[in-house]
Amino acid sequence: MSNINASIITIGDELLIGQVIDTNSAWIAQRLNELGIDVVHRIAVGDDRSAILNALDEEVARASLVIITGGLGPTADDITKPLLNDYFGGKMIVDSRVLGHIKNLFSKRNRPFLERNMKQAEVPDNCIVLFNNMGTAPGMWFDKNEKVVIALPGVPFEMKSIMEEDALPKLRKRFISDALLHRSIITAGEGESFIAEKIKDLEEALPTHIKLAYLPGAGMVRLRLTGRSPDAQKLSYELQLRQEEIANRLGNIVVAMEDVPLEHAIGKWFIANKFTLGLAESCTGGYIAHHITQIMGATNYFNGSIVCYQNKIKEKLLGVKKETLDKEGAVSERTVTEMVHGALRTLETDYAFAVTGLLSAGGESDRVEVGTVWMAVADKETISTKMFRFPYDRAQNKEMAASMGMLMIWKFINRKNHK
Repeated sequence: MSNINASIITIGDELLIGQVIDTNSAWIAQRLNELGIDVVHRIAVGDDRSAILNALDEEVARASLVIITGGLGPTADDITKPLLNDYFGGKMIVDSRVLGHIKNLFSKRNRPFLERNMKQAEVPDNCIVLFNNMGTAPGMWFDKNEKVVIALPGVPFEMKSIMEEDALPKLRKRFISDALLHRSIITAGEGESFIAEKIKDLEEALPTHIKLAYLPGAGMVRLRLTGRSPDAQKLSYELQLRQEEIANRLGNIVVAMEDVPLEHAIGKWFIANKFTLGLAESCTGGYIAHHITQIMGATNYFNGSIVCYQNKIKEKLLGVKKETLDKEGAVSERTVTEMVHGALRTLETDYAFAVTGLLSAGGESDRVEVGTVWMAVADKETISTKMFRFPYDRAQNKEMAASMGMLMIWKFINRKNHK
């Protein structure tokens, strides 16, 4: 069977009022896409029986696979499980394995096991139980009239655990699809309009079974080639040729040839070359360090970050001169230069990056324009400084500063590496 269509239903009043952001649908869609299963519809509904039933009827008619998240907890508003039991004509039974798991969890946490918790072990007798190693609510797989409905808890880490350990392997066996492969090119420094014009003829020459998508982010554009074919080996070769052709045309704005965040590419370079990195962050408040330490293995090269939000910390820990701060201001090329040299010295690193800026009104807004950010990256021989002006609100300016900071590090280490 090929070209399997799927729908995703997310359940919860909290989703409709914006109290919780739905990240489950995006993650599920990505995983299904990797299997070659197309998500054709996504819908969010509240904790209302008739709304859930209507959505279920519509999506079962629309797709071969329906995945539901939410409403499997032990409280009164968690109505998905009894609803599915009625929908598929089952009766509730206690699953002994699930019950044992729940009791063990409560025992380990030294918490009393309540009658309400017993309900978590009840499942419809006509479903396949998808075991939840990370929590108490099991997932459920219903199979009827060549349609599959999967119900999962709404807690993201529980949902992901069930999908990866149980649901996805079952889906691979159940749905045989054409190979669906991706190749990515990560670019930085130019917008999608420039890129589209630069590779216009290459895009127009793509065969019908290969598509190109532009996915812009903060200061970067990810190009994703997607191909579908019964012949996975031939498709992989085709995609590689197209990927290399586009990357060669785009030249030095290409950052990576795999779909990884920039912090991953930076870390990979530092580990491979056995160099160390340190940061001095003022306006970003440690946000760049957060990105870097999200990647496993950062301990092999990242010495640390000095969050020097106050001028006295810039002076005390980084050796920024008081005269510089008084005369030039905290948001200046001279200050960021002294900050990066101080980071090299204090953190004892091979490379250092520093950033100082004004992300929103206040601070030195009488001296510099809001959105002004100075950055510097250096090793013991060379320094590069650059000033940016970001026109957004405080949160978006911070995102842009982090992205541009990591891009500046990336360009600096690669320029040095290629000399």
